Amino acid sequence: MGEKKRTFKSRIMNILLWSIISAAFIGPGTVTTATKAGADYQFQLLWALGFATIACLVLQEASARAAIYSKMNLGQAIKFHFQGSKGQIPVMVLVVGAIILGCTAYEAGNILGAAEGLSLVFPGLGKRLIITTIALVVGVALSLKSLRSTASFMGVFVFIMGITFITTAFLAHPPAGELAQGLFVPSLPDVPEAGLLVLGLIGTTVVPYDLFLGSNVVTKDTTVRDMRVGIAVSVILGGIISMAILVVGTQMTRGLTPEVVENMEFSYLRLTETLANQIGRWAGYIFGFGMFAAGFTSAITSSLVSTLTARSIFAKTKPDGTLEKPHSFQWIAYMVLAVGVILGFLQVKPVPAIVMAQAFNGLILPFVCVFLFTVINNAKVMGKEHLNGLFSNIMMAAVTWVTLILGIKNLCDSVKTAADVEIFNPDSLFMWASIIALVITLLITYVVINKRRKSIIEAEAEQVSK
Repeated sequence: MGEKKRTFKSRIMNILLWSIISAAFIGPGTVTTATKAGADYQFQLLWALGFATIACLVLQEASARAAIYSKMNLGQAIKFHFQGSKGQIPVMVLVVGAIILGCTAYEAGNILGAAEGLSLVFPGLGKRLIITTIALVVGVALSLKSLRSTASFMGVFVFIMGITFITTAFLAHPPAGELAQGLFVPSLPDVPEAGLLVLGLIGTTVVPYDLFLGSNVVTKDTTVRDMRVGIAVSVILGGIISMAILVVGTQMTRGLTPEVVENMEFSYLRLTETLANQIGRWAGYIFGFGMFAAGFTSAITSSLVSTLTARSIFAKTKPDGTLEKPHSFQWIAYMVLAVGVILGFLQVKPVPAIVMAQAFNGLILPFVCVFLFTVINNAKVMGKEHLNGLFSNIMMAAVTWVTLILGIKNLCDSVKTAADVEIFNPDSLFMWASIIALVITLLITYVVINKRRKSIIEAEAEQVSK
């Protein structure tokens, strides 16, 4: 009986540990994008969040599985893969720089989002007092020596966040028919903004730094089964929470004419007032606390990932595979937090930095995705028996295609912002990005399949020689 209790407890702790993934990708950006999608198009774009959840699941499982079998996290694997090549230093600097820049730029938004959420619940509290309190608690969470302890701490907030958003969505009584149609029947409103909003929904769910975070959760005792259970619960729960946020957003424009919707300005205060009028004053409070939890957990992960990424790529490795001076990069996390707090105090939204960060991260995501696609089809790294199957490779190719679309779109956006030059007409950007990404994906898939065959032959030859 005691053994069963310990087993049940270990399973719960495993789920709490992996919930750090959903804590990372559900932040103020997700809340803003999902509520806007619901407000502008009702349930029509739910399928995009469904696809984004599957894509996130595919990439996170691949990253963690590669870490288990190669005994290297994602950062170490990238460093090892480019070892000895001329591109090693530029690739390492680009990856670490983009992750740290992105985390720093988004940290202010996370802290301001968390403060905005608490302000909706406690309107009498000053913003600076709230920001100071949030910063102190985030600092305490970052001071925990064990990633497992930090993840478990955030896991509690993820489940609270899930309960708040899902409860609010349930109380909105969404029509079951429209809900099912939006989730299972993909459709795209005939306006250019809809295609870009679909990319936004996917981009806020599938983020490159989350992959680095997930691979760092893996330890030498992690089993593939426990990893898959933990990731499945975390990512699927995160996807459901994001969908619940979209459903809540539909309440803002439910029953209004398109003309009224087009002229309506989105704001969290307006949304909570709508919830209060349609459901009850306490519904607005629940949403506000969910908003706080989303910003708070993302504030921790943004700081944490910057340290983990820099450490995994630049720290020296001991003969036993462990890292030398594992806490020597901790200062980076506090630096990211400090910059976010300062910008939060100044009420400054670092738009140029965020645009630049999105451009870098948009380019790094397909790079990481292609890298994972190659690694999990390499028999010399994974072992012949652990290579991707046909279905997994089809899903990986589909996800690669979408990440390349995101990369092309972000690149075009950054060029327009920096040089005021439009590479493609906004009306045709989504179409051209999709076509170019498809061609590149087919070429990448062809190369990966050929390398897979060669790696199997080489691995079998090595076994014979032994």
